[in-house]
Amino acid sequence: MTALVLLVMGAALRPLIVPEHPSPAPILTADEIGFAQDMSTHHQQAILLAQRLDPSADPGVRQLANQIMQAQELEVGTMLGWLRLANVSPTSAHPMAWMHDSPDAVADRHGTAPSSGTAMPGMAVAAMPGMASQAELDKLSAARGRDADVLFLQLMYRHHLGGISMAKAADAIVTKGAVKESIRGMLATQSEEAGLMAYLLRQRDAQPLP
Repeated sequence: MTALVLLVMGAALRPLIVPEHPSPAPILTADEIGFAQDMSTHHQQAILLAQRLDPSADPGVRQLANQIMQAQELEVGTMLGWLRLANVSPTSAHPMAWMHDSPDAVADRHGTAPSSGTAMPGMAVAAMPGMASQAELDKLSAARGRDADVLFLQLMYRHHLGGISMAKAADAIVTKGAVKESIRGMLATQSEEAGLMAYLLRQRDAQPLP
């Protein structure tokens, strides 16, 4: 009888005993989230620079602007997709915090907080390397002819150098996976485009911006 009671009690308790399973690995690490948030914001300004270039600009410069815009629109879509899967905000409350004390985190930071009406949060613009100020964006919108070509190349070249410094810092932090592959792709593409922009500036006897 005792054995029967124990058997019944065991059967009753069995559903309450749930085996422990390890928690699934996060979709993105904290550093990957920070990189995706900040680089997507950085890319969005590159797209804005391309959109503000004079439509009648030099065909070669116009083609380069379109190439950059199309490539970075795809990359922004990819990064925002990662962030949605991770169920996190598309923007960071603390821009560039993921770079910690990397030398690239403090190198070549440009831009000031823009006035209202810009698509870029002021804190993000001030924190990220290579970003144009609102005044520079407005100047590009108004520029025509050779002035438009040169200013676009100067702003986008500086912007690319900032993006490269961010990607290098991320490459040192992220060890593997799709984010790592994307970082390497950005480094290759933006380095090639920066080289072309430096050449186009020399052709026009113009200097890069400090």
